[in-house]
Amino acid sequence: MPGRVGRFRRAAITSLGALILAVPAQAQEAAPAPKHPNIVILLADDWGFSDVGSFGSEIATPNIDALARAGMRFSNFHVAGSCSPTRAMLQTGVMNHRNGLGNMPETIPDAHRGKPGYDTVMNFRVVTIAEMLKAAGYRTYLTGKWHLGSDPKRLPHARGYDRAYSLADAGADNFEQRPIEGMYDTAAWTENGRPATLPKNFYSSTFVVQRMIDYIEQDRASGKPFFASINFLANHIPIQAPDSDIAHYAAMYRDGWTALRAARAKRAAALGIMPANAPMVTMGTTPDWAKLDADERAAAVRVMQAYGGMATAMDREIGRLVAHLKATGDYPNTIFVFLSDNGAEPTNPFHSLRNRTFLGMQYDLSTANIGRRGSFAAIGPGWASAAASPLSGYKFTAAEGGLRVPLIIAWPGNQRVRAGAISDGLAHVTDIVPTLAELAGVTGHGGNWRGKAVEQVTGRSLAPMLGGASGSVHGDAPLGYELSGNAALFRGDYKLVRNLAPTGDGNWRLYNLKLDPGETRDLSTAEPERFAAMIADYRAYAKANGVLDMPAGYTADDQINAYAWKQQGRKRAIRAGLWLGGGLLALAALIWGWRRRRRARLAASRA
Repeated sequence: MPGRVGRFRRAAITSLGALILAVPAQAQEAAPAPKHPNIVILLADDWGFSDVGSFGSEIATPNIDALARAGMRFSNFHVAGSCSPTRAMLQTGVMNHRNGLGNMPETIPDAHRGKPGYDTVMNFRVVTIAEMLKAAGYRTYLTGKWHLGSDPKRLPHARGYDRAYSLADAGADNFEQRPIEGMYDTAAWTENGRPATLPKNFYSSTFVVQRMIDYIEQDRASGKPFFASINFLANHIPIQAPDSDIAHYAAMYRDGWTALRAARAKRAAALGIMPANAPMVTMGTTPDWAKLDADERAAAVRVMQAYGGMATAMDREIGRLVAHLKATGDYPNTIFVFLSDNGAEPTNPFHSLRNRTFLGMQYDLSTANIGRRGSFAAIGPGWASAAASPLSGYKFTAAEGGLRVPLIIAWPGNQRVRAGAISDGLAHVTDIVPTLAELAGVTGHGGNWRGKAVEQVTGRSLAPMLGGASGSVHGDAPLGYELSGNAALFRGDYKLVRNLAPTGDGNWRLYNLKLDPGETRDLSTAEPERFAAMIADYRAYAKANGVLDMPAGYTADDQINAYAWKQQGRKRAIRAGLWLGGGLLALAALIWGWRRRRRARLAASRA
C-alpha cells in the first residue's frame, strides 16, 4: 500500500507539473497589458469568393466563421488577380505598379522586365506595415509565403519583421521541403534571412501557425503588442491535405461543378452576402461535367475533396491559434483580418502532353493518391468556377471572380467593429494598412520615412465602414487596376473591365456591380457617357502608374508554362555543363595518371 501511495503521489506530482508547463508563461505571471491592440493577418492563398462557410461554402470552416460572427464581413472587397501584387499592396497600402509588382516573375513578359514598376519584387520606395508598426513599438512576425523577393535585402526579416520563417516562392509542397517541380530548383524556406530546414513531420498550415505561436511566446516578456502575419500555402497548387481531412468530404462533389456553383450562389444569397436572384453567367472555359468519362469524374471528385480538406485543415489551425490567444488573454485585444490573395486557381497543369509526361515522372498522379504526400493536383477551371460562385472569372482575370474575395475584420473586445455585420461597400486591399494604422492608433509615414521620400499610401481607412457607415469610403472616386493586360476601373457602384484571351476578347465592358455582381449585362451601349468618362479615368490611372501594354498574343497561362520550361532548360544546361565538366575532369585525370605512370616507367628503365 505505501508503495502504491508513493507511486500515486509521484504520478500526481508529474501530472501537475505537466499542467503547469502546459500553461503559457504569461498566464503564470502576466505581463503588462499592451497599450495598442495586437494584430493578426490570416492570408489564404487562392481561395475563391465563396470558399468560406460564412460566404456560402459547403466546406467546413467553423473557426473562420466564428471570426465572421465576432466581426464584419465585406462582400465587395477587391484584391489583384494573382498573389504577389496583392501581397505587396497588403504590405504597403500602395498600388501594385508603384510598389514594384506591375507583374510577377512567373508571368511577366520579357519585354517588360526592368521597366519602371515592373521590378517583379517589392521595391525599396515603399514602407511595409511591419516597419510602421515596429517603429510604433510593436514586435513583428511573419510566417509562410512571402513571394516578394528572395535576396537577403528583400526577405521579410529585412523589411521590418523581427522574426520570420518564410517561403520566397509562389508555392511549394505541403508535406516536405520540396519545390513545385518544374517551376523552382528548391523550396526556398528561410528563417530570419538564412536558409532553413523544415521538420520531418511538416504540414504547411500546422507549421506556419505553430511557428507563429512560438514567436509570440518567445518575446512575451517584452510587454509589447504583436503584429502577426500568417501566410498560408492553402489552397495553392499542389492541392494536398491530411487523409482524415480529405475523408471528411468522401460523400461530396459527385454532382459536379455546375451543381456546386448553383448551390453556393443560393447559400450566398440566403446569408445576405449576395443579392437575391442575382444573375450568373456560365463560364465558357468550364468543361461539361456530363461529358467526362468515369475515370475523369473520379479524379475530379477526388481533387475537390482534397481541396475541401486542405481548407478545413487550415481552418483548424486558425482555431488553434484563436484558442491559444483566448488562453493567454490576448483575444479580446486582438484585431483579426482574414482574406484571400486572389480568386480560385483555374490553371490545368496537365493541359499538354509535355506537362503530363514531365509531372508523371516527378509525382504519383494516381487518383487514389490525389491530395496525399507525393501527389500533384489542381482543381482546374471547373471547380474554380464553383469556388468563385456566383461571380464570373477566377484567378488572373480582372473579372469579379478573380478580384473579389472574402474579407473578415474582427476585434472581439472592441465596439469599433460591428459584430456579425455585412458591408457591401467597395473596399480594396490597399485599404488594410491605413485601417489597421487607425485602429491601432499608429501614425502613418505621410510619404516621408526617416528622411527619405517614399510612395504615399493610396488606400483609405475602412474604420467608418467597420463602425456601420453605409456605402464605401471611396465614394465616387475612381479606383484603377491592371495586371497582365487585364484591367478594371471601379467608380461607385460601377465597374469598367477588360480581359484578354483566353477568358476575354480585349474589349471594354461596363457593369453595375450592385445590381449585377455576376457581370452578366454590359451597359457600355446603354450608358455611353458613363462608359466614356470611366475610359478616361482608366487612361489617367494607367498613365499615372506607368502601366504598359501587353505584347500581342500574351496570356498569363502561356507565360507561366514558358517560365517553367525555361527553368527546366536552364537546369538541363547546368546538368549538361556539370556532366561535361565532370567528364573533362575525369579525362584530364586519366591523362595525368597515364603521363605520371609513363614517366615512372621511363625513369625505372634508365635506372
